[in-house]
Amino acid sequence: MSDLYDLIIVGAGPAGLTAAIYARRAELKVLLIERNYVSGGQIINTYEIDNYPGLPGLNGMDLATKMSEHADKYGTERMTAEITGLELDGDVKKVVTDKGSFEARAVILASGNSPAKLKVKGEEELAGMGVSYCATCDGAFFKNRTVAVVGGGDVAVEDAIFLARGCKKVYIIHRRDELRAEKSLQTALFKCDNVEPVWNSVVKEIAGSDMVEKVIVSNVKDGSETEIEVNGVFIAVGNVPNASYIKGGQDEASLNAGELLLDPKGYVIAGEDCASNIPGVYAAGDIRSKALRQVVTAVADGANAVYAVQKYLAGA
Repeated sequence: MSDLYDLIIVGAGPAGLTAAIYARRAELKVLLIERNYVSGGQIINTYEIDNYPGLPGLNGMDLATKMSEHADKYGTERMTAEITGLELDGDVKKVVTDKGSFEARAVILASGNSPAKLKVKGEEELAGMGVSYCATCDGAFFKNRTVAVVGGGDVAVEDAIFLARGCKKVYIIHRRDELRAEKSLQTALFKCDNVEPVWNSVVKEIAGSDMVEKVIVSNVKDGSETEIEVNGVFIAVGNVPNASYIKGGQDEASLNAGELLLDPKGYVIAGEDCASNIPGVYAAGDIRSKALRQVVTAVADGANAVYAVQKYLAGA
């Protein structure tokens, strides 16, 4: 079959781009499918990446651009399309998109994840009208204004630090009495004199007529409610896998042919070689079930996955 690829890579974030680089260097026939017109995944929304070895402080968009250009250097075939389904049973795998179906002997799933939502009153209604999931995308609209960041992990703290540079006041709302972020990030955050933590609290409602005007928070210890006047709310409470196109479940014994084994959150279960429960199908980067999701672990997955693909294609 002339249209049969050796490998189809789903997703062009750090894992997918790295996989494309390694696969093309191995002279595999590769198709890289990405749903967005700009490659790079979530790092394109990161103002500063300070934990990628050798490149401290690099802008996320710059790193994504370099990775993308590196993949293009080896003549990676690309297309922009939305994945609508997978047919993974058998030796030839089929990836179904809104622009047609494509076949390959192996598939690497590297579609990453997306910001989780609070699912509170006002969140959907005020999305884009003060509710945001990307501080670097929308922070400039709130210069000299008051905002709230919801969350306590690395992303939330990074967002709060970034916003503190231009905003009049930044509240960081967290359900516990201490943050989960790296200590170096916490140190930087608490040096910002315009940042105020709101401990042991969860957002109950985001309110406003045409734009965000306030958040109503509930104290998890005593149940008391407080209204905080803000112009914007930046939500950073974790992520969910971009896996709507994936069929699977948590009980391997009950899976149908071609279905993937998933963890309780919907991430694909795969080992350090990125091999899933289906021969010839691999999961790399943030879509894979694992403890640490960072750029450095994503690129490692991309390399490991291609190494495993080569062995699989060679029949090893």
